[in-house]
This record gives sequence, C-alpha cells and structure tokens, in this order.
Amino acid sequence: MFEFIRTHQRLMQIFLAIIIVPSFAFVGIGSYKSFGDDANTIAKIDGKPLTQQEFDNAVRNQLDSYRQRLGAQFDQKMFDTPEFKQSILDQLIAQRAVAAEVIHSNLSVSDAQLQKAIMDLFGGPGSFNMEQYKAILAAQGLRPQDNDARMRRDLALQQLAGAIEGSGFAPRSVAKNLSDIAGQEREVQELLLPVSDFVPQVKVTDDMVKAFYDKNSKQFEVPEQAKIEYVVFNNDAVMSQVSVTDAEVSDYYDKNKVQFTTPETRRASHILVTVKKGASAAEISAAKAKAQAILDEVRKAPAEFAKIAKAKSEDPGSAEQGGDLGVIEKGVLVPVVETAIGKLKQGEISDLVQSDFGFHILTVTELKPAVVKPFDAVKGDVADLLKKSKAGKKYSEMAETFTNTVYEQADSLKPAADKLGLKIVSAENVSRTPSPMAAAAPYNNAKFLTALFSNDSLSSKRNTEAVEVAPNTLISGRIVEFKPASKRPLAEVDAQIRQRVTMEQAAQLATKAGEEKLAAFKKSGDATGFGAAKVVSRSKPEGINGLALQAVMKADTSKLPAYTGVDVPGMGYGLYRIAKVQQPVQQDAAQRKSEAEQIGNIIAQQEMAQYVELLKQKAKVKILKPISTTTVTEVK
Repeated sequence: MFEFIRTHQRLMQIFLAIIIVPSFAFVGIGSYKSFGDDANTIAKIDGKPLTQQEFDNAVRNQLDSYRQRLGAQFDQKMFDTPEFKQSILDQLIAQRAVAAEVIHSNLSVSDAQLQKAIMDLFGGPGSFNMEQYKAILAAQGLRPQDNDARMRRDLALQQLAGAIEGSGFAPRSVAKNLSDIAGQEREVQELLLPVSDFVPQVKVTDDMVKAFYDKNSKQFEVPEQAKIEYVVFNNDAVMSQVSVTDAEVSDYYDKNKVQFTTPETRRASHILVTVKKGASAAEISAAKAKAQAILDEVRKAPAEFAKIAKAKSEDPGSAEQGGDLGVIEKGVLVPVVETAIGKLKQGEISDLVQSDFGFHILTVTELKPAVVKPFDAVKGDVADLLKKSKAGKKYSEMAETFTNTVYEQADSLKPAADKLGLKIVSAENVSRTPSPMAAAAPYNNAKFLTALFSNDSLSSKRNTEAVEVAPNTLISGRIVEFKPASKRPLAEVDAQIRQRVTMEQAAQLATKAGEEKLAAFKKSGDATGFGAAKVVSRSKPEGINGLALQAVMKADTSKLPAYTGVDVPGMGYGLYRIAKVQQPVQQDAAQRKSEAEQIGNIIAQQEMAQYVELLKQKAKVKILKPISTTTVTEVK
C-alpha cells in the first residue's frame, strides 16, 4: 500500500494543480469577471455564464495536449464521447467556482510577492535571465505581462488552497496501524510442486492438438507482408543541393553584427528603505533621512556595502544576499532604478534613488562590456544559417517537383530519385499497421502505410502519392512483392501445440494436487515437505515469487500455523505455511514519519476536493444546455 503512496506522492500533491489550477488555462479569474450573457450559454456559475465558445476552446486545448503527447498514436475519435466532454465541463465549473471564491474573499498578491515568485521560479535573484525568461514564455505563446497576470491569479488561488490543505493531518492511530500493516513480517515455509513433475502423466492426443489449433487459430495467422521501395524528400535533401559563398557569409556578418554581440552586463546590489503606499509627507521625509544616514555610512566604507545591506536593507528578497540583485535584465526593475544602475561605474555608489517602493542606494558590483565575436569564430554558423535560409526558399519548388514526378512517372521511383538526388531504400516484412519494431523508420507511418496498401497500389504496384509524414518530410513508395495474410498449416505447428498443451495439462494436474495437499495441511498442521523457514515482508520477499508473496501477506493468520496456496505461472503450484506473524525488531522512525506525512497529504487532497464541491454548491451552478450532442472539433 505504501509503495503505491510513495510512487504516486507527487501525483497526489499536484491534484489541485491538474484539476483546478492549471494557470486557469481554460478560463482565468480575469475572464471570469468579464463574461457577459450569451445565447450560447452552457452553464451559469455564481451568476456568470460559461459559453459554448469557451467550452469549445477548452476541448481544443485538451485535444492539443493529447495530440502532442500521443503523436502518431493520437486518434480524435477516442475523445468524441459524452464522458470526455462531461469531464471538461466539470473542470471548467470547478475552476469557475474556485475563481469566484478567490474574488469574493478579496485575496490579492502584492507586486513584491509577484516579483519574488517570478525570480524564485526562474532561478532566483542571482540567476534570473530576462532573455531566457521571455523565450520560455514565448514558447507558450505568452508575453511577460500575460504571465504576470496568470501568476498573480495562481498565487491568490494558492492562498485559498493552502488554507484548506493545511488542515489535513493523519491521526496517529491511523498512521501507526497502516505502518504496522506495511512493515509486518511473517515466518513462512515453501513447498513448490513443479509443473515438470507432472509432465510424464500427460498424454496429448491428435484430437487435443486439433482442438487447440481450431480454438486458437488467430495465434497461427501470418499477417500480410510486403517488400517495398521508398524515397524520402526532406530538408536534408534540399540542403545537399544549396551552397553559399565566402562573400555572402562575410556580407551577412557585417550587416548583422548585433546578432554576434554579447551585450554589456551589470550585476548590481541595493539597500532599500521602504515607503508604504499613501505615506504622509512626514513619513516620506523620515524614510529619506534614514536612507541618507545609511548612504553616508556606505560612502565611508564602500567595501562594507554587502554587510550594511544585510543589516539595514528593508528588501526581504535581497537583504539576506547582501543586497545582491543579480545580473540586471532590461524590464525587470522599475525604470528609475534600472536607469540609475545603467549610469554607474563599477564600484560607484549612487545618490538616493526614489521609487514607488521607497529610497534605494545602488552600486554596480560587476560590469562586463559588450563583446563582438570575431568573424572566424562564427563563420561556420553563418554559413549554416544562410544555407538553411536558401533551402527554406527552395524547398517548396523541389517538393512540387518530387510530388509531380512520383505521380506522373508512377511505374518507378528512379526518375524522382535521379532528378532530386535521393536514395531508393528497400524494406521487407512491412505490414499495413505501424510496427513498434520499426518505430524510427520513415515508412512506419499510418498515413503512408494506408496509401501503400490501398487497392490501387496493391494491384498495380505503382508509386503512392507523396505523403507528408512529418513537417517538411515527404515520402513515396511502391510495393515490390506482396504476400497476403495466411494461416500456418497444422503440421507446421503440431510440435509447438503439443508442448503448449502438455504444459497446460501438467499445470492443471499440479494445481489439483496442490489444492488437495493444502486441504490436508490445514487439517493436520503438518510441516512435512516444506523448506526452511524465511521471514518475509511486503518490502522483503526473500526469494518468494511476487504472486505468492501477495497470497502469504493476505492470508488469514488468526490461527497459526496458517496455510495458503497459489498458482505460480511457469513454475507450478506453491504451498506456504505461515508459522509466525511479527513486527520488525527495529522500527524505522524516519519511514513512519514519512508515511504519516503521505497519509496527511492524501487527506488534505480529499478535503480540498470536498471543499471544491461545496464551492460549486455555493456558486449555485446551473446547467442550461446539454453538451452530449456537441461534436468535438478536429484539431489540425
């Protein structure tokens, strides 16, 4: 049991994130506020409408996610079911109900909390990289301001969720009992009746072989197979036919030196004396005087900046690091602070700089000037870049030539291969369904195989049309030889069937003998024939088969000795005599603590799920339009 909990602990802990809080990917708090009534309203939550368009968007987002995960195995028909649509609607309703509660509870997140959360998420104050941050967001189709709004919503929601989940705990008695069950040890003896001992008793007749052959005919089917030829046209084929001159490379470098320039970087530190919003003139004056006194102290001992910052800075995010703000990226700090840092020399101390947060004392601790990479260092990269650019422009032209040639000269792939410099590849034992054994092969694509095994292709042995099997990758092929599906003759598989039937019959005899012995042992309490005693537990099988261990640990031990028996696949029938049940001599305190925490996590998640149901009731959810007839829009 605890193995399952340990294995799935992370899953348990992120239940809320998956079901309720995926950054409000389907619908956020901001949109919750702005929805208006619509004729296509599906449901109302807290008096606000959930529209058909929003539901459709949520379905498409979910399908996109599955499509990316499943790749070629994605089949949209699997998801066009009432159950799938209902699960999306349930998620949307839960998200709206929680969003409503966040708003009604007036939960908010300050700018400082948001900035600290972003810094922590992307490496901390000393490692934050604005360009990398923007690139990560851009890959998700987000701008920094979009992410700010999203994270602000999530942080507010975490306040709500944390209060509920924090109330979950495991009673000591429950945790102890579960730990005792998981760690329980049993002294057991084993008596195995091997299948091989019963083989001599089995007599397999021709009728038995024929009956097995007829009943299991699918096992002896040989699927249709083909020997094929194919050619692949992709970017590599285009790249091999384009070139660039040294003059083109040099000209591009001269015109685009900014691409090869490492910009200036500044690492800065600050000391902050805060001024709260709405502070009076007197309070502002007092804060300024305090900051001026610290500035005077710093200027007397510039080398002590970090020590003074740690003692007197009121910025919780940087004070512990001696005021370190890390490498300054454009747009991270408020403009007035960023501008002041940009004017400082390394080691120089600024005058007081006032921002919405208060008064800052700034210094640049490290300054690296901009560096331009020399031409020789980037020549190869520039050449590759230009070749790819040329190839991209030429791809469409060559792809059209490939498509037309394999279609117009369909009796052979050679014309297309010769014209475009492609290689004809052969493959054998190809079937009409993708094979896991050939996962990386270009031809192992469902769309291409459908074209390859079409009636026209099979009967005429002509080229298939050019099929796109991946972005910028076309393939055409033809069948050279074809063997239809067949069934192996009985004579060919007779020996195989006799061996299979023999082992099945022997296993049945072993089970029958084992069950008879088990009944006798339960009456007598005898230990004759059993092996040496072993102490086993759920985590220490001591060589006992997994299925047998489960039977041993589940056996009723209210009366000892206890007996149990189980079929052990491929081995025979196992009999087990349990003489003693005990707890480990040494209890692992750390493990018990971990198990109690895991149980607490599960209880917390259950409480959160129940709380969400209460919020749905509080939001007075009304379903206004059935979704069972809605068609799932195809994802392209």
